[in-house]
Amino acid sequence: MPIRSAAAAASLLPAADPVGRPPSDARTAFRDSLSVGMGFVPLGLAFGALVVQSGLDWWWASLSAAVAFGGSFEFLLIGLVVAVAPLTSVAVAAFLVNVRHVFYALSFPLHRVAGRLGKAYGTFALCDEAYALASAEQARSWTGPRILWTQFFLHAYWAGSATAGALLGSLIPEGVTGLDFALTALFTVLALDALRDLRGDLPTPLLALLSALAARVVFPGQMLLVAFALFTAGLLARHSMTARRPSRA
Repeated sequence: MPIRSAAAAASLLPAADPVGRPPSDARTAFRDSLSVGMGFVPLGLAFGALVVQSGLDWWWASLSAAVAFGGSFEFLLIGLVVAVAPLTSVAVAAFLVNVRHVFYALSFPLHRVAGRLGKAYGTFALCDEAYALASAEQARSWTGPRILWTQFFLHAYWAGSATAGALLGSLIPEGVTGLDFALTALFTVLALDALRDLRGDLPTPLLALLSALAARVVFPGQMLLVAFALFTAGLLARHSMTARRPSRA
């Protein structure tokens, strides 16, 4: 489906649904994204404040949040921009930080999204939180529009809070600490929910640990590269076995 503007999104959130009529995808997605989106607010405020305190104009926060939408990479990008790093360094850093998104495609339900524009936005807005929500057990019945609206609202939470943080950055004391822990806490909750949904599958953290230990023992001089290769092979093997497994009743 085509991605509508923020104004159109607001018009799709009616005050109440007619009797017997199911809620719209936009309204349901807003409820789906609300708790996770609230976790974006303090982190986005901290990011926006960091942008202006680094000497950049406030609109850098809005532009980065809207176009890059890279979360942790955006924090790294501030330092790269301030240091006037070459584009090759920025590209390599972006790849290394966000390469995990390649594996998200193995189980993210992008096949439910119709249209090239919808798939393009779904790929662009595939953040960790959107993946955790849309690939969970309770999300198997989600429609394509509901998935896209969930991603849109998460994107809006991040861009809006980053802009607000940049505009209000001068009012936030530099000594304030702990705002960035909101993302860590959010990841912890989402990880626990994902682990509860596992039924007989090899947990990803255990797979990562085994890959690291094997790389440490066999190739200690190239541990990181070998560990990533083993982890990738393990994820692909697990995905292949899961796909061939008969569906559960």
